Amino acid sequence: MSGVVDARLAELGLTLPEVVPPLATYQPAVQSGVYVYTSGQLPMVEGKLPVTGKVGAEVTPEEAKELARTCALNALAAVKSLIGDLDRVARVVKVVGFVASAPDFTGQPGVINGSSELLGEVLGDKGVHARSAVGVAVLPLDAPVEVEIQAELTEA
Repeated sequence: MSGVVDARLAELGLTLPEVVPPLATYQPAVQSGVYVYTSGQLPMVEGKLPVTGKVGAEVTPEEAKELARTCALNALAAVKSLIGDLDRVARVVKVVGFVASAPDFTGQPGVINGSSELLGEVLGDKGVHARSAVGVAVLPLDAPVEVEIQAELTEA
């Protein structure tokens, strides 16, 4: 590990995972100008979903918040795989989080706070972003949470 962000990850006891291979025809992340956009990241750990189901039914909000942290870590891995060094991130501009929700579950923002908090812990002020937290009926592989990010890069 070499950069400031890598050192912060180590300090937090976090390791960036291998980039999750695409489940269909898309790239984990693409760059356009000074922006990197990630595809939706599921909370995969070593190639598997640790939990499946709807938040507010089979999955507790607390479990889902932790899964959202994993999604954000996977998104950072996708960004790093493309740009090589997370110190090039000038700021996370936008986070969009999807929560597979039981019909009466309305705590989507609290779940996606897991992603927002992780980005703040790792990137500091550069991790502060605009955000949407959306409840949906179902996500790929019956994942409880999916998160995508948009990051602005420093001029390289």
